[in-house]
Amino acid sequence: MDNLNVLDIFKALSNETRLNILKWLREPEKNFPAQQAHLPKEVSIKGGVCVGDIQEKVNLSQSTVSHYLSLMQKAGLLEAVRYGQWTYYRRNEETLAKISKFIEEEI
Repeated sequence: MDNLNVLDIFKALSNETRLNILKWLREPEKNFPAQQAHLPKEVSIKGGVCVGDIQEKVNLSQSTVSHYLSLMQKAGLLEAVRYGQWTYYRRNEETLAKISKFIEEEI
């Protein structure tokens, strides 16, 4: 598929924690109630969750979580927005729709 590295996506999803992160980011308000605590009220990162909030939920080291998120971002599953010293991650719904279509039509 054009601009879709299927193998990288499947590799990123082959880890239970990474798969859970992607599931949780589907409903960030429900799964990360303390999200965006570091942002001023006038700044909105729609659907974005801070690395620290994700790290707290998965109960792994910050370096491991950052590695997981970076891997998922490089595969196209996540988008990252940096604000000050914090990075916020959200799902890349366009890529998720493409991989869903690929699975439906090709597998």
